[in-house]
Amino acid sequence: MKFDDVYLSGLGTFVPDLVTTEQAVQSGWYDSDVREASGLESVAISDSLSAPEMAVLAAKEAIRRSGIAAEEFGALFHSSAYHQGPDGWSPAHYILTNTLNTPITAMEIKQGCQGLLSSLAISAHRLACDSRKSAILLTAADNYSTPLVDRWTTSRLSIFGDGAASAVVSRTGGIAKLLSIGTRSAPAMEALHRGNEPIFPPAVTVGKGLDYEARVKFWMEEWAKGNTPPMEHPGEVLQSALDEALEDAGIAASDIKRVCHPSATLDALRDQFLDPIGFSLDSGIWEHTRKVGHISAADVFIGLEHLWSTRQVGPGDKVMLFTGSPGFEAGVAILEIVAEPA
Repeated sequence: MKFDDVYLSGLGTFVPDLVTTEQAVQSGWYDSDVREASGLESVAISDSLSAPEMAVLAAKEAIRRSGIAAEEFGALFHSSAYHQGPDGWSPAHYILTNTLNTPITAMEIKQGCQGLLSSLAISAHRLACDSRKSAILLTAADNYSTPLVDRWTTSRLSIFGDGAASAVVSRTGGIAKLLSIGTRSAPAMEALHRGNEPIFPPAVTVGKGLDYEARVKFWMEEWAKGNTPPMEHPGEVLQSALDEALEDAGIAASDIKRVCHPSATLDALRDQFLDPIGFSLDSGIWEHTRKVGHISAADVFIGLEHLWSTRQVGPGDKVMLFTGSPGFEAGVAILEIVAEPA
């Protein structure tokens, strides 16, 4: 998908206090050998501030930075990977009430870690069709400090972090211009993220915790029995999305200065993503992601704000954002920075 005159006019983030992985080992939460292999230094943890409340804080910063008035916004899209609050309640409208407070549509886009990137694409499409409004507000947030999640052990690929990110998407200029978005899915891989867990009743309704490792163990046992998992290499799926995004942006991979990637252990980041698409660790944001943890859909936008606000990228630089979500689906957005931080 190629885009014209679509911008990130404002970025905002909220990252709570960090807890070191060394402290986690000392407290008995995290295995010392796993910590050593992971390369992860710390993770952002919020004991009490809810995901929607963190989203409000990030959104207020993004709106302020954009300089766009509330009446210019046409919609709010909120993304998350885990539960946000009471069942039958709308976190998107809570965020809307406490930020823009205007009578526009507000909805959740539930696509796991890729939700905010997909929200960006949907926003661009909406702006192309709605001449009356010039901006869309995007938010993403999660808080894993709940009784049914052990952030340290639920996945061998990352440590789940808490936090939020927000972006104002508009036709009026700003921080970065959106050049293109590419996506690719491998739908048979949905079974990998399901394992042998029943679809109904949902696990959370019967008090069962989130445990990705149990699903991995199930498929390893099936493989040992001769039942091959429905597996494609995530890096190959990501490469297809990248090829599409590069073609639509009219640039080559060598034109990309920096890469914003999800937070993952060092081996997972290299083996599943960076190495297959031919990007080095130095081109990414490993030194940042190893400190904050995997903050689901907010991850790469927190990384983008970090690169921009610390002036590691500037006007003319091309930045790639990539994400992956259960399904399996990979997405790539290519941006050109057009402004420096004030």
